[in-house]
Amino acid sequence: MRPRQKVASIGSLERIDEEILRTSILELSARLRNRSLSPVELTRDSLARIEKLNPALNAFIAVTADLALAQAHQAEAEIGRGDWRGPLHGIPLGLKDIIDTAGIRTTAASSVFKDRVPQEDAEVVRRLKNAGAVLLGKQNLHEFAYGGSSVVSYYGAVHNPWSLSHIAGGSSGGSAAAVAAGLCCGAIGTDTSGSIREPAALCGVVGLKPTSGRVSARGVIPLSLSLDHVGPIGGSVADVAAILQAIAGFDPDDPTSADVPVEDYVAVLDEGPKALRIGVPRCFFYDHIDPEVASAVDNALAAIAGMGHELRACELPVPTDRALQSAEAYSYHAGFAARAPELYQPETLRRIQAGANISAEDVREQREELKQIRREIVHVFENLDLLVTPTTLVAAPAISELTKDPDRLRVRELELLRNTRPFNVWGLPAISLPCGFTAAGLPLGLQISGPPWQEARVLQLAYAYEQATDWHKRQPPINFH
Repeated sequence: MRPRQKVASIGSLERIDEEILRTSILELSARLRNRSLSPVELTRDSLARIEKLNPALNAFIAVTADLALAQAHQAEAEIGRGDWRGPLHGIPLGLKDIIDTAGIRTTAASSVFKDRVPQEDAEVVRRLKNAGAVLLGKQNLHEFAYGGSSVVSYYGAVHNPWSLSHIAGGSSGGSAAAVAAGLCCGAIGTDTSGSIREPAALCGVVGLKPTSGRVSARGVIPLSLSLDHVGPIGGSVADVAAILQAIAGFDPDDPTSADVPVEDYVAVLDEGPKALRIGVPRCFFYDHIDPEVASAVDNALAAIAGMGHELRACELPVPTDRALQSAEAYSYHAGFAARAPELYQPETLRRIQAGANISAEDVREQREELKQIRREIVHVFENLDLLVTPTTLVAAPAISELTKDPDRLRVRELELLRNTRPFNVWGLPAISLPCGFTAAGLPLGLQISGPPWQEARVLQLAYAYEQATDWHKRQPPINFH
């Protein structure tokens, strides 16, 4: 494992308030606003927890302690004089280390960018700062986001808080692991094939991939410009809604951003969804499913039906071609890979080079086909309101299983991302939330998706299901050594 970069020393932080760190963002926000809790106190607790637990998890690459404490002091002063910015004001969050931060290294978990210091914040970082969030640091990931395990990283593998011998998923593995272990109240990840939802499922937290164009990707190191999405990871559906509220919206300087009105995602949660027509696509999304996952998802579907929603079997034209992602990844990396191939992890370089022979004409055709696919999928929702599938077909594999054989690594990653990737191609909003555990104690996830721009509807059903179950209340073991 390479040494993690230290932006600032955490210092002597001894007290870790377990109750505070297990409280939802909205509850914490209320306490911060009425000044029964200090942003500085909350931030110190988060930093202390990182100091204690991150050596075992390897979830953070860089901890910006001095910056976080300065932001916390500023938030405390602003709230004290009545200048409250909203639910994220004074809330400690983490950033996947593929998201640019001005003056702070953004490495993409790669030796290629180990000394890269952006001059500007990504748009999503700018919005978080405007919302008054406290930014704790940069989180580990699968190198350049090109994988679903987060075991391929210049800084070493991310470990799952529920079982340190298992993967946290990827590529936003550090972000999901950090949220699950209470190192931060929430995080921002990216999702090209499932890189928010899959690690959220494997770590027992909530992750949302918004509609394509809903959250700006400007200032985020790309994997595939056509398929990349930026979104929140949190401990609950309400946490994710609060973060999404702060980062969603049109960015005129991002050509992939769309000028579509943003709803009040927090306010709609308590309204509850009306009786919905829920599509259950058994073909493809349930093929080769592990029996424990199948049982958990069937129980979740029964609970949803018990709320008064109608379950309807349906079939979907699932896109499986990966040529566009391969070509766009190669286009971004070609120059770096030609100049210094040895700086890449071998498996990442192999994946990048797989796109070398895809022609420009093929890419143009693939992009036109993508537009057509996204137009056609909308018709599915003429007879359905939402879709429900397992997030993954299996629980988190052991790290040792994936590191001993590169071919096995890729096969297992594709298996883990099988159910999430189609929603990137379709560009639809999709959320993963906990729906059970294996007998070995590993989390399982339920995926809910809806029509374009209907994040509110997706969040409403997810919240209703979450409130009817106790899965999100379970916490992983924390006595790491």
